[in-house]
Amino acid sequence: MLILLIVFAVLHSGGASLRAWGAEKIGERAWRLLFAAVSIPAAVVVIAYFLEHRYDGLRLWNLQDQPWIIPVVWGGTAISFLFLYPATYNLLEIPAVLKPQVRMYATGIIRVTRHPQAVGQILWCATHLLWIGSSFMVVTCVGLIGHHLFAVWNGDRRLQNRFGEAFDELKANTSLIPFAAVLDGRQPLPWREFLRPAQLGIAIAVGVFWWAHQWIGVAATSFARTGFAHWLDGAYGLMA
Repeated sequence: MLILLIVFAVLHSGGASLRAWGAEKIGERAWRLLFAAVSIPAAVVVIAYFLEHRYDGLRLWNLQDQPWIIPVVWGGTAISFLFLYPATYNLLEIPAVLKPQVRMYATGIIRVTRHPQAVGQILWCATHLLWIGSSFMVVTCVGLIGHHLFAVWNGDRRLQNRFGEAFDELKANTSLIPFAAVLDGRQPLPWREFLRPAQLGIAIAVGVFWWAHQWIGVAATSFARTGFAHWLDGAYGLMA
């Protein structure tokens, strides 16, 4: 799992780092399509492998029979999605229907934290680790959080190179820790900025994922029966 996460991180963060070079060579739209064509299949493989093996290793704890666990896990997961998917605000740029652009946001969720995806990933890992409780999940969380902490540095570096002093000003007026800039007076929190159609889309996605969890076992079994899954397990066996 850790190897798969490292490969995904190299493809995803590497592609993001090469965006300026790639866009200059083949154009913004073509680079976005190439980036998506590499990143999305890699993400699907990581997710499928995770679903198949999520209870592997040692079971460190089992809290699934506790009455409070489901509200905590689903409440925390729903909140994590509000941080994880700010890209839905420009959904048509992902498949390059609209020309992709590099932007520097200073409103909405950025007032809460400058790196919402890192915060969302940490929260998602915390809730799912609490639910699953396996050593495999611990390794998964280490890989995911490590990738997003690297992305914090890499994202700041790329924005600094592109926007210079404008990013310095944004960085001085925002925080990595959620709500820190709000609490110390560097940021207001106008609630109207959070009333966007994309938030409704995220709420619908949370509902869809809730419903889709009943099919996790089917999805994991289906992936386990593929030749690619057998190849991954065989490759791991050779390394072990």
